[in-house]
Amino acid sequence: MKFAMLYSCGKDSALALHRMIQAGHTPVCLIVTYNEEAGRSWFHGVTADLLDAVAASAAIPVLRCVCTGENYHTEVERCLTEAKAMGAEAAVFGDIDIADHLAWNRERCNQAGLRCITPLWGEGREALVHETIDAGFRAVIKCVDLARLDESFLGEVLTRGLAARIAATGSDVCGENGEYHTIVLD
Repeated sequence: MKFAMLYSCGKDSALALHRMIQAGHTPVCLIVTYNEEAGRSWFHGVTADLLDAVAASAAIPVLRCVCTGENYHTEVERCLTEAKAMGAEAAVFGDIDIADHLAWNRERCNQAGLRCITPLWGEGREALVHETIDAGFRAVIKCVDLARLDESFLGEVLTRGLAARIAATGSDVCGENGEYHTIVLD
């Protein structure tokens, strides 16, 4: 099956993409939501030049979905429709277990006429972090919520030891509540 990957450049979307490719499916594009005013991707804060480098290294075209908070959902639908025109039959998301995210993803896919696939859905957060690490992904912490994690976590490569440190703060080990965001560099 051909699919579009809603790609944040973070560990969860990288793992979802990896699983889909390992299962024999073909990505037609990475869709990255991009905040042009801020000059970076939404949520993970990845700049345009780094997005281009990620796409080139993965040899997968990137669709930069330029949007504001107000038109975020309609622009995502537009990009999904563009991906469908490129041959995508489904859109893949790296969400794990937040029901509102799943409902939002499904609605965007319904509007674009694509299947919604969430390969990580319902799995244990710690197990997913360990799978990412054990698979050899080099996920670097790019952003932290300073109310939950201090600046010492910035720039750290995610390891089992670092995951334990994150959990010890009372934060979600996966960062699903916005405690931290990563960028996968390898």
